[in-house]
Amino acid sequence: MPRTLVTGGAGFLGSHLCEYLLKQGHEVIAMDNLATGSIENIEHLQTENFKFIKYDVTEYIYIAGAVDYILHFASPASPIDYLKMPIQTLKVGSLGTHKALGLAKEKKATFLLASTSEVYGDPQIHPQKESYWGNVNPVGPRGVYDEAKRFSEALTMAYHRYHGVDTKIVRIFNTYGTRMRLGDGRAIPTFIPQALSNKPISMFGDGSQTRSFTYVDDTVEGIYRLLISDYHEPVNIGNPHEMTIRQIAEKIIQMMGSKSIIKEEPLPEDDPKVRQPDITLAREILGWEPKVDVDEGLPKTIEWFRSKLKENAFF
Repeated sequence: MPRTLVTGGAGFLGSHLCEYLLKQGHEVIAMDNLATGSIENIEHLQTENFKFIKYDVTEYIYIAGAVDYILHFASPASPIDYLKMPIQTLKVGSLGTHKALGLAKEKKATFLLASTSEVYGDPQIHPQKESYWGNVNPVGPRGVYDEAKRFSEALTMAYHRYHGVDTKIVRIFNTYGTRMRLGDGRAIPTFIPQALSNKPISMFGDGSQTRSFTYVDDTVEGIYRLLISDYHEPVNIGNPHEMTIRQIAEKIIQMMGSKSIIKEEPLPEDDPKVRQPDITLAREILGWEPKVDVDEGLPKTIEWFRSKLKENAFF
């Protein structure tokens, strides 16, 4: 049975990965300092093949026994979080990646880095291919996340080239689904609770900026396929179906029969104007492409938020 460590394992994406890996027959260790993750996300995974360790991965990581795979997903991932925790975000991308790679080297484990489409910044090439170097403002407020991920990619490739560590890099595009945190600041988990409560939808700018939304099940399957592949360079995992932020807001309102109106808010500094993955590599190397469109994924996400809001008595 493969033994796998998932850093950030109590987060939105990390918890889905833990669940998927358990179903694939892995023994899973989730490590998380719960800065943005939640025990609630992994409560249902309490089996003999699952272990949770509350720990900050920017410190030295010790795991007794064999480790076959390490998936490094520890990091704040939404602007509201990394703007609140800029230094922690930089530390987990740099020191945390260094510690996780050191463990992979020691254990001779396969290492997979969770990178992001944010390494492309506010792109001047559209759609974004893995060969594009990006357009990032290193000293802007978003630079703490963008540059942390860019550095972590460079460090991962250095460990691969210099130490011979078996590494993979996934560039994840906007992912949504169950277990997203209420109020995490991203579009879908902001719009759905507002629409459920018939409150104004707070949309940044005029909503003409685009995003490509991938349902979490598709993202997780793509990550797993990359993990067990022989490919070492970065791979985009995302949905090439591009939508404007206004379109996604209008779709959520329409799906829910909400009385919400759309309210424009100031656009944040360095907010990317477009975001769309070129997934040619993922199709060719992994045989992967997304299967769940927003008309199928959004209702599942809406139901999840509806149940959370009832539990929390916000709705």
